[in-house]
Amino acid sequence: MASKMLMGDMPELMENILKHLNNEIHSLYSCALVNRHWVLAKNTTKISALRLVFHSEYESKLCHTLFPALIRFIKSQEQLRKFILDGDDCPTEFYSIISALESQKNSLQEVTLEDCIFSEEFELINNCKNLETLHILDCDTELLKILDYNISTLEISHYDVPPIVQILEKTGILLQRLKIKTVIVTWEETLLLKAIKSFCPNIIYLYIKDIGLSTQFLEIIGNLQKLQFLSVGHAYHILNIPKEERKIRVMQFARILPSTLQYLDIALGILDTLLDSFIDILLDHCNVPLKKLLIGSGNLNNEKNTKALIRYCSRIRTLNYVGIVKDYDLGDDIRNELEKYVTLVPYKQVVVNC
Repeated sequence: MASKMLMGDMPELMENILKHLNNEIHSLYSCALVNRHWVLAKNTTKISALRLVFHSEYESKLCHTLFPALIRFIKSQEQLRKFILDGDDCPTEFYSIISALESQKNSLQEVTLEDCIFSEEFELINNCKNLETLHILDCDTELLKILDYNISTLEISHYDVPPIVQILEKTGILLQRLKIKTVIVTWEETLLLKAIKSFCPNIIYLYIKDIGLSTQFLEIIGNLQKLQFLSVGHAYHILNIPKEERKIRVMQFARILPSTLQYLDIALGILDTLLDSFIDILLDHCNVPLKKLLIGSGNLNNEKNTKALIRYCSRIRTLNYVGIVKDYDLGDDIRNELEKYVTLVPYKQVVVNC
């Protein structure tokens, strides 16, 4: 059964729905706090994924009324594996629900914290023995300092580089999937790249934006010998580099890509990045057996890039899909010619998230 989001102000209806979901643990994906109180079914104990969304415009009195029931509900679960908290900057006094996760420390595998402000309550997450995936999105920087965990998948959004370095040091060699969505100013770039090189040798998935095509970056990519998925968006400050030098760096990037790489996203939903501008140089010097390539549509409307893609497909013979941002902009003649060699699909259909 497909995941569902349940929202409403009818307690009797909610209780009946929850009762019927008791034996379908994957059905209830999200519970949202709304503007009416609804007392939770006592016999609903097999929810596997729970999402809580708090909206700051709701009365604090209502939240205080709901919390005791919500805490009991969390503690009653037998196998809660995924927990998402969208705090929307709600007061830290509401984070007492985090304490309830202590009862799920043996089953919880994935935690997402979004728009949460600092509270010592979050230290309890460190007790989750089987936690594998952690998403920290737009939360207080202080939150990073109290977490100490061994996980394999980490997503960090909207932080300065120094606290990111701190969290990378904690995750250590166990980290396999890393997604960093933040603005990286020039002086912080070396700090971040050094951290990835020092603490994350076993990365198989790397997503990083606003990064320059520096010698240090090329070295790190070349050293990630287990890398299978790479999504990269380059900072616009590298456009100050002379065109011929940029071509050389793109050529070097193509040549150092590890042979394990199967997926390369050089668009990240943004057109006219550095690699997009030299797609022909990239493809003509790339020898890794890619299965998926994600790029911008405007570049395939360029004949030299189209021919380079055909040459790559004919030479390597592993590429199955090309995901295209704004694929509807691609001309029919070009599309028909390319589809003799590879399947063209919209970007969103083949993008891989950590």
